[in-house]
Amino acid sequence: MKILLINGSPRKKGATATILNELYKNLINQPNVDAEIIHISDLSLHFCMGCCACYKTGTCIYSDEIESLSQRIAHADGLIIGSPTYASNVSAQLKLLFDRGHFIMEQLLDNKYAMSVATYENYGGKSTSKIINNLLLFSGAKISGTIISKSEFNANPTTRKAFRKQLLKKSNKLYHDIVKRRKHPLQHILHKFIFELGIKPFVKRKGYEAVIQQWNQNNRNSIYK
Repeated sequence: MKILLINGSPRKKGATATILNELYKNLINQPNVDAEIIHISDLSLHFCMGCCACYKTGTCIYSDEIESLSQRIAHADGLIIGSPTYASNVSAQLKLLFDRGHFIMEQLLDNKYAMSVATYENYGGKSTSKIINNLLLFSGAKISGTIISKSEFNANPTTRKAFRKQLLKKSNKLYHDIVKRRKHPLQHILHKFIFELGIKPFVKRKGYEAVIQQWNQNNRNSIYK
């Protein structure tokens, strides 16, 4: 079982990274789990140009580390995405991954299980969480859990025993969701509605052949047939 934890914070020792590390420690104690934390700040990044070449050819005009990360996500069983809150939104680093990661149109997270982590100090944590969860749901993932943590700047939220228990419970749920292939009926209905009425007709109208080819290669979900 491969689980990727994506740290969208530019800081490797901040609250977001600390929570992801705690989740990582919980997950690797489970049988047959290969977990890995990836810091977006370590990657070589290019901003999205909005050229839509990826929808037509299947690859971005930039051959950089985000392209390789997208492929690793495609082959993972589970995904945890974390971000601090900047102006009631995700970090710039994470937004760049969202823009270029082939998530929504290509349905990158189809048949995967995911969790979101949002940290904040003053306000906007729920907004950040909603942005991550929308990205996960619209991309086809089954959302196993959501973590929203308020803490002071440079504080360690995992020093609180009750919060560590919450993280253990959330990580265990993600693990068992993957093992048992649990269904999330309400999420499935919402995703199918979004895909059938929004994404699918738009892609076909625009003639994005690479996206349609990606759907046809996906043999796991009948909604693409």
